[in-house]
Amino acid sequence: MFRKILIANRGEIACRVIRTAREMGIATVAVHSDADADAMHVAMADEAVRIGPPPARDSYLRGDLILEAARRTGAEALHPGYGFLSENADFAEACTTEGVVFIGPPAASIRAMGGKSQAKALMHTAGVPLVPGYHGTAQDLATLTAAADDIGYPVLIKASAGGGGKGMRVVETAQALIAAIEGARREALSSFGDDRLLIERYLTRPRHVEIQIFADTHDNFVYLFERDCSVQRRHQKVIEEAPAPGMTAQMRRAMGEAAVAAARAVGYVGAGTVEFIVEGDSFAFMEMNTRLQVEHPVTEAITGQDLVRWQLLVAAGERLPLLQNDLSITGHSFEARLYAEDPTRDFLPSVGLLSRLDLPTQGVRIDAGVRQGDRIGVDYDPMIAKLITHGPDRETALRRLSHALFACVVVGVQTNLALLRGIAAHPDFAGANFDTGFIARNPDLVAPTGAPDAATIAAAALSVLTVAAPDPDPWAATDGWRMNLAPSRLVSLSAQGTRIDISARPHGAGWALSWGEVAAIARQTPDGVVLDDIRLRASVYQGEGRIVVTRHGINHTFDIIDRLAPPAASLQAGGRVTAPIPGRVAGVLVAVGEIVRRGQVLVVLEAMKMELSLTAPADGVVSALRCAVGDMVAEGRELVELGTPEA
Repeated sequence: MFRKILIANRGEIACRVIRTAREMGIATVAVHSDADADAMHVAMADEAVRIGPPPARDSYLRGDLILEAARRTGAEALHPGYGFLSENADFAEACTTEGVVFIGPPAASIRAMGGKSQAKALMHTAGVPLVPGYHGTAQDLATLTAAADDIGYPVLIKASAGGGGKGMRVVETAQALIAAIEGARREALSSFGDDRLLIERYLTRPRHVEIQIFADTHDNFVYLFERDCSVQRRHQKVIEEAPAPGMTAQMRRAMGEAAVAAARAVGYVGAGTVEFIVEGDSFAFMEMNTRLQVEHPVTEAITGQDLVRWQLLVAAGERLPLLQNDLSITGHSFEARLYAEDPTRDFLPSVGLLSRLDLPTQGVRIDAGVRQGDRIGVDYDPMIAKLITHGPDRETALRRLSHALFACVVVGVQTNLALLRGIAAHPDFAGANFDTGFIARNPDLVAPTGAPDAATIAAAALSVLTVAAPDPDPWAATDGWRMNLAPSRLVSLSAQGTRIDISARPHGAGWALSWGEVAAIARQTPDGVVLDDIRLRASVYQGEGRIVVTRHGINHTFDIIDRLAPPAASLQAGGRVTAPIPGRVAGVLVAVGEIVRRGQVLVVLEAMKMELSLTAPADGVVSALRCAVGDMVAEGRELVELGTPEA
């Protein structure tokens, strides 16, 4: 077994690999960009090496610098994690040349399956059913346009070299095809360094089911059953589960054997995932990911196996710990991906400081790569953590997931927590009646947060009223004392644009509060508030003139109004197009003086490994451009100014 390995990745997967390596007595080396100098995976590893500036192309995608780090630290093997260089055949080959064991499949296997078009051709030869589509090498617009016309709309454009929804577009009409191809190419090149595309028929009600396979160098192949990954947004998985609901033993065996046959066809070694589209009782090959997957913990939960440990054993030349007849399914498991993003703004990533991060510790496994006090930046995937639950049946595992999600407290960035809770509580999801369009068909899942209830408002007011005085100076007291009058205070808050003026009088160990039609006796507790003798749980964070109260797993934000401050000047957005988040300008599609229509794409912004198309809010003429391709822009920066067509 290896004495020391290097993890060529970051975030939760690097932390995940380090934990297993530590249990096996293997020393670890982390690599990091300047943005990750104080990251969690760097702190956990035995050694860490800086490899470059924040952009992934200058750090985590620099195979030469990563191999130099392996040489300098004496690492015998390299774990690529997932994403970045994990499916890069040239990098796997370079590791072998340098005498560093690549903890993954041979370069030839990655090449055979890494290009989706080539993999589809291979599966066609092997007799595995495929979704109708174009998987050829010609990439000119005429060929791709003709292929889309032959397939019939809607079609799905996919990056040949990638995954995770990057470089993927659904195209409903021929008129939208060229813009979608160009956008997919840019995103694929940025994410994978390869802009080749394929086109397939877009299925409207499919399930996304994948098979976990493993192989060793002794000609042993197994499948560790299936995962259902149908609940997605932006073609990226949100909640996964294992086993797939409704899966019959016959279909499981057929899909498992097809996945193993695919792996055998390319001389596969190590962990891999074969993905299928499922409709009814039929399935069709989508692609093979030649690496460990983000959702591998649900497979670990139902099989009782540590797949990273299996990877290390196989890479060291040992046999698989178990063969097919030794494997069985125990219970059910879910994984929910907690992201820093805003579902109400089309899942735009959210950046900022994690002022507070409380994740549950009982009845749930947490795979995280960030801690309280860390910053979610613009350079990498905005995942905060994965929550994994397991139970003897699907109902129990889902109930545990719901409980874990409501126990999470995240302050400082927008998150998808409300979406995750909504999915877990939805009757169709509970009844396993879903497919890849589940989130899109249920817009109520991403509805804005409702108005705060009385307990939430009381908790916010109490956080202002009970701020401790910095010294015993009587003039700094906050008890509401007034000469010759009953003690009283007024707390003014703003929530969702609504002002709330709360009158407060000391009452025993608490306060008598009143606002609107509400009157209640309240006092603060370490875990919430007592309101009229009813103890209610709430988490309160106060800082920078703002209070965030988390109740029932939902964040309610209050601004503290200073009644003595002058009114702030209002700023009219007018005809300005601004950056919704920090990012890099990937494309400027208009010129000064050009007349544009409402909804027309003006600027393409790249942030957190995805593209955002910024459109004209109304018909107008471009009066000024305040950005250029390659510019790094801050949130709120004006990019385009529009005037009226008459002007």
